Amino acid sequence: MTGLPPWSDAAPAEWWERLAARLIEALVFGVFYYILFMVLWGTFRTVGLLEVFDGRLPGVFAWLLGGLGYTVYDWAAHSMSGRTFGKAIMRIRLEPGGLRRGALLKRALVYPGAAMVMGIPVLNVLAGIFVFGVGILILIDKPLQRGPHDRLAGTRVTKDLR
Repeated sequence: MTGLPPWSDAAPAEWWERLAARLIEALVFGVFYYILFMVLWGTFRTVGLLEVFDGRLPGVFAWLLGGLGYTVYDWAAHSMSGRTFGKAIMRIRLEPGGLRRGALLKRALVYPGAAMVMGIPVLNVLAGIFVFGVGILILIDKPLQRGPHDRLAGTRVTKDLR
């Protein structure tokens, strides 16, 4: 395995731990998205733009802004502590520590960055297929269980037994 960063002896996180961490974050993201959608809906209604694109404009902007916010959060959290709050709850983290911010930004743009286009018809289907594919690739990548976003950044998600 040449070309890989030096890994610690920590075991890779199980697929269900990674999924649970993302679902925990998705609950918070969902509340944020809903609030953002309602604010945008009210704003577009007030200025007379609600019917543009058959009323889809608030949803497109809510997904774009919410997805961008989640992507920035993912990048910042991993840059500062090596984990998001979902990973902290599930006691898992990114390895190796001290990663370059540029590598982590690429990781965040690949996944969860796909959420930014979820409000756009056709692209939402492609983004959903991509996110599903990321999950499948994590399942079949043995023994490290890394997805394309992990490979791009040179990371893996491990159990944090501290």
